[in-house]
Parts: sequence; structure tokens; C-alpha cells
Amino acid sequence: MHLIEQTACELLAQGQIFVLATIFRHEGATPRTAGSKMIVTREGRGIGTIGGGSLEAAVMVRATQLIKREQSEVMHFDLSGDVITAKDMICGGSADVLLACVLPTPVNRDLFGQWQQVLEKNRQGCLVTVALQTSDTLYRTTLCLVMSQEKMIGPVPLGRSVLKKVLTTAQTATRIQTLRFEKALVVVEPSVRFTTAYLFGAGHVAQPTAHLAAMVGFQVWVLDDRKDYVNPERFPEAHRVRLLDSFERAFTDLAITSDSYVIIFTHGHLHDKIVLAQALATDAGYIGMIASRRKRNTIYDALRAEGVHQTQIDRVHSPIGLAIGAETPEEIAVSIVAEMILQRSQRMP
Repeated sequence: MHLIEQTACELLAQGQIFVLATIFRHEGATPRTAGSKMIVTREGRGIGTIGGGSLEAAVMVRATQLIKREQSEVMHFDLSGDVITAKDMICGGSADVLLACVLPTPVNRDLFGQWQQVLEKNRQGCLVTVALQTSDTLYRTTLCLVMSQEKMIGPVPLGRSVLKKVLTTAQTATRIQTLRFEKALVVVEPSVRFTTAYLFGAGHVAQPTAHLAAMVGFQVWVLDDRKDYVNPERFPEAHRVRLLDSFERAFTDLAITSDSYVIIFTHGHLHDKIVLAQALATDAGYIGMIASRRKRNTIYDALRAEGVHQTQIDRVHSPIGLAIGAETPEEIAVSIVAEMILQRSQRMP
């Protein structure tokens, strides 16, 4: 499930107002990248994360104030130099966060319901937030969806020429984009925001791996057949968690492309083999499996006996991760995500 969108639908169905906080611009090292989101309710409860620490705390305090006034705001955070020490930040850079106040109107209920379907069904579309400036820092926000062939859902308080630019951006955007006009800020968020990392297995290594992968800009999915393991509470930064009926159908409805990263660390050798066989039948650009060399070779032998060609097996990174002498789950996660970053950088034009 997509935690943010699901929560938004639930709150709107209950007639509750909330703030949707989105990092729409970041430079340098920041806790989370552009596109990261969280919801803040009237009671000050936070769902999702935009990086934790003082940045997130300040957003949550301000969001509850904005909800009372039914207003929106853009907050700028300078996380460099002395500010890091003063706020106990562990990274530098800067970030802009849009705090969009979302009212429980019929239009918004329908809009978020349809946006959730776009994400669930891996369809093309963009969530567009139009923020019209009402004072130096305050805005009034309106949300709409731009679907394929310029089909729009929801009101768009923009002039014809500005709307044309927004539609053009929405049709070509592959990651979150920001357009600035006189007295207006438009945030265009495509349904496919980041390179997707599919984590098969929700154990102890998966938790820090999901956290680090999300932090460095991957869209993270976590899939497992154990209900007690695969849930949003254990993976608050995952874009989606899925409870599987069986690993034999682990790839059902997954849009695996050459930009997809498949990471395998299930709770058994047989499950690893089952998932790996399915992964090798896809166009995944990166396939990694956590395993000792002995376990890896046993799985490879079994796959070859089933007719899998060696050229396919050669695609697999196993043992997974860069060789940094990792031992703890957290260290192993660092090695895995470091290898993912290396692969991503090598693939960039």
C-alpha cells in the first residue's frame, strides 16, 4: 500500500483536514530528497517522514498552526554550516517544503481516491499542487490530477498560457518538478518519481536497507509473506509494503523495467531461489541476492538444472553489496545501498 495516499483517503473520508508536507526542492546533502512526503493531522500526528530531526519537527509544529487557519505555506531550511550544529542535523544542504492544507471536500476525496488508483495500478499520471500566494509566505493550495492525453481531474486556478506550461511539464516529467509564476508555485509530481527498489524479504537487514535506499532517492517497495514483518510500522519510509500470499507469485502486477532494482533476502534458501528465478525472467537492471558463496552456488546449480542460461545468472550480484567487511544488519545495508548507488551512477547518461 502507499501509506501517504491511503492515509489521505482515510482522513478525507472521515471529514478531517490535514497538511500534506512535500519536499519539492533540495540541494546538497539533506535528510530526504525531493518528493518525500508526510501528513500532519489536526492533532499533530505525523504519518510518513521527510527526514526526521529538527526539520520535520518544525514542519509538524507549523502544520498544526496552518490547519487552524486553513492556509498553506512554503518553508525554507538551510542545513549548512553552523545550522547543522545548532539543530543537531547530521547533513548539510538546503530544502524547501510545501505545507499544503488539504480540506475534506468531495473534490479532494475523489482526487486522492483516483491518485491512489494511479499508483496502485502503476498508471501514468501527475499530482499537481497549485499554490497561489496570498501574502509573503502564505498560500492557498489547490490539487488536481493530470492523466495521460492531458485529461485533468479537479480544478485548476491558472490562466491558459500558464496551464499549457504545466500540462507540458506533466507529460514529460520523470521526477518532481517545480514551476514558478507570478504569485503562484506549481509542484508537478509524476506517478513514477524515483528508480524503484523492490526488497523481497522484510527481515532485520531489510529495515535499514529500506531506510537508506529511501534516503538516497529510491522508491522502496517491501514484499514478504509474513504479516508480522511486512507492515508500515516497521517500514515507515517505504513507498509501499505488500503482504504476499506466496513468493511463487511475488512479481504479480509489478512493473519491473530496466530501471528496477531487485534485492533478495527472504527467510529461506528455497524462497530466495523462487524469487531469483522470477527476477531473471524480467528486465530488471539490477538483481542482488544476499547469500554466502556456498548458498549462492547451490541456488545457481539448481537454476541451471532447470534450464536457466549462465548469461542470465551472470546478471546477479551475489554476495550482494560492496566488499567493506560488513557484519551487522546496518553495515550490510550500507554495503547493499552503496552498490545500488554505484550501479545507478554508472547507468546515468
